[in-house]
Amino acid sequence: MPDVEINAERLLATIDRISQFSDAPHPAVTRVLYTATDVAARNYCRDLARAAGLAWREDALGNLFVRLPGREPDLPAVGTGSHTDAVPYAGRYDGVVGALGGLEALRSMQEAGLKPRRSLELIVFTSEEPTRFGVGCLGSRAMTGLMDADAIGALRDGEGVSLEQARRDAGFAGSLASIVLPRDAYAYFVELHIEQAPRLEAADAMIGVVGAIVASATVRVRIAGSGGHAGTVLMRDRCDALAAAAELVLLVERVARDDASPDAVATVGLLQVHPGASNSIPSAVELIVDVRETRMQVRDALLGALRQGLETIARARGVDVTWDALASNPSSQSDPRILTAIKQSAEALGLSHMRLVSRACHDTVFMAQRFPAAMIFIPSFKGYSHRPEEYSAPAEIVAGVKTLAATLLRLAET
Repeated sequence: MPDVEINAERLLATIDRISQFSDAPHPAVTRVLYTATDVAARNYCRDLARAAGLAWREDALGNLFVRLPGREPDLPAVGTGSHTDAVPYAGRYDGVVGALGGLEALRSMQEAGLKPRRSLELIVFTSEEPTRFGVGCLGSRAMTGLMDADAIGALRDGEGVSLEQARRDAGFAGSLASIVLPRDAYAYFVELHIEQAPRLEAADAMIGVVGAIVASATVRVRIAGSGGHAGTVLMRDRCDALAAAAELVLLVERVARDDASPDAVATVGLLQVHPGASNSIPSAVELIVDVRETRMQVRDALLGALRQGLETIARARGVDVTWDALASNPSSQSDPRILTAIKQSAEALGLSHMRLVSRACHDTVFMAQRFPAAMIFIPSFKGYSHRPEEYSAPAEIVAGVKTLAATLLRLAET
């Protein structure tokens, strides 16, 4: 396979430039779906594609598609891509390395006069992060038909603005039903991403070959107890909602720790207490539970154990509880042909590599439900992500993009 000469200076400059589209002060990055800042970053990507002479289009949700035509353009393409939206006060590399790295790969191939057998197509996905409307990987869910148009259009943000209105205000119109891709749109899909964990760095490896992505689930638990004055209600008479929630938080940790699988993780990352006064007994608590595992049946067993444990806590403490499943994302197993191509590409470039499991959710999870898919990781400094200190070294970014380019070319010739 030909070695694609990546324009490293241009690549790094584009990553630096897009980090300046932010609603948070440097070095933090905030780009929330359909805000003026988000739209400006999208337009920047589109303008780069246009300036490079690459074919591009946008769908009704704002997903951007950039194509390098192949010698046999009617064949299913080889896809790549990632996202450019960012959670509040995030870093500059999450999603962006794959989105702008994929664009740089296509630009460099075009400048080198390469014309692979299959067309290559970059997708800059809309709303991988769930920040505004509470649903992650919105673009990939929509284009694979795993979330229908009515459900998408009816989503509302915290201020009551519907997604339908927000997308139109951002300049995206047309039928949401038109977003769904044909089943033969892609022969393969490969996403480049920062690892967001410290395993590659610890192993001094340059490339992560991602064999699977965990199945994740998010549950909202509401606990209703009985409030009162902290000084006048005796301990034997209390139904403290926060004390019950504390038991659940520890149960979440214990269930994941005790599971035989090393890939099982569970977290309570959000807890709201009412009325929130130091001298009042908490009468109500709402918390969000996040559970992840590589196998859906194990994840579901963990959820079952937590729900059963919650009912036991409720009976013992005299509180009422509700359990609402907010999201249930499938796992994905990587296509072995793509994994072989990634490994061969890394070895041809003289780059060390290792097999990994992704414990974060990505658009690839949903693309993999319709198309053969896999991911490439590059190292993350101390595993930092979703924070301003997020960092991948220039050499690591360039190595990842070169591996991506070589992998795309290998797959495009099949």
